[in-house]
Amino acid sequence: MANYIAGLDIGSQSIKILVVNQVKGGGLEVAFQGQEEAKGVRRGVVISPQEVADILQSIVQKAGQDIGRKINAVNINVGGSHIFVSPSRGLISVSRADRKISEEDVRRVLQAAQDFSLPPNKEIFDTVPREFIIDGEKGIKEAVGLEGLRLEADVLVMGGFTPYLENLNQAVLGADLDISNRLSSPVASALACLSEKQKELGVALVDIGAGTTGLAVFEEGDLLHLAILPIGSGHITNDIAIGLKTDIEVAERIKIDYGTCSPPKSQKREKIDLDDGEALVFSQKQLVNIIIPRITQIFGEVHKELKKISMEKSLPSGIVLTGGGAKMPGIKELAKKELKLPVRIGCPQGIANFKDPSWSVCAGLVLNSADWEKKNGILDSSGILDPVKKTFRKLFKMFLP
Repeated sequence: MANYIAGLDIGSQSIKILVVNQVKGGGLEVAFQGQEEAKGVRRGVVISPQEVADILQSIVQKAGQDIGRKINAVNINVGGSHIFVSPSRGLISVSRADRKISEEDVRRVLQAAQDFSLPPNKEIFDTVPREFIIDGEKGIKEAVGLEGLRLEADVLVMGGFTPYLENLNQAVLGADLDISNRLSSPVASALACLSEKQKELGVALVDIGAGTTGLAVFEEGDLLHLAILPIGSGHITNDIAIGLKTDIEVAERIKIDYGTCSPPKSQKREKIDLDDGEALVFSQKQLVNIIIPRITQIFGEVHKELKKISMEKSLPSGIVLTGGGAKMPGIKELAKKELKLPVRIGCPQGIANFKDPSWSVCAGLVLNSADWEKKNGILDSSGILDPVKKTFRKLFKMFLP
């Protein structure tokens, strides 16, 4: 029986679904991909759960019809600039008499790391272990099976604004879908686009979406910093609409067909035929002068975040650009100029014949789920749920009205 895994990227401009099939040998191939215009989402945040639920039902139904099987569970992203990260540390005593550290000990110490006060209406949705410390010995990545009396965990916890997280859960569960796992959008993209070597040396992933730009910084294999900036390529579309005095649909078309970050080599003028029979005429220089300031602003905000953690000059693997905004011609060269670091365009890895940067979040979601299933031997979005995932479903049910 085929094992399908589904990832849902609920973005500001579009809602995407990617369904992959695990083939013999452990590889992944695309079984279905589709997208619909996002409604009820603003800057990566679900503001109208019912509108989003209706879109999810439609897009998931299409995917199920195409693969010939109902999709009951999905992996989802968490977006929006309300997301925050905080370092924390947990400490427990090892429970077993033989001092062997068990998986239960690891779960307890990670839970202990989450035990700190939060502002009202804030909650934790993910914990990323950075290292374990056994009896004072630091730098341990895998603690299960080792011996010790005292176990500590140095972690990075991720949280968000509770009403926004509840809206996201209501939208997905309201579409009669189980939530297999949640990942922040930049972490999902990083899983798809970054190699272990890059993360070990030091790298920053910049995911330019429509409403937001995600940043994930890694060093020595660990997630060092995460931020979601409330600015994205959709702001470029708005700028074009204002600058060229046209509507937003035409502006988006101009951005995709003619947009570039490279200075024009000629005074060539472009002409767009409008629906009302009139034409819009503009020059490449005029368009570039609209686009570059906004992208420069995005990179300026990225630089500020890197400066916060003193990493603006010390990333040997440089910057990896991904997301739909990374497809803009000339953006790599502009990023090198503004950030003064090596830059490359990051495409999803690990899925056969699947390289589109705008699908990095979806790719990371399914890759993460496939890796989890491989380690645990549990089927996922084919509809077969284990008791752990049923418990996860009950947890999210609490957020439903």
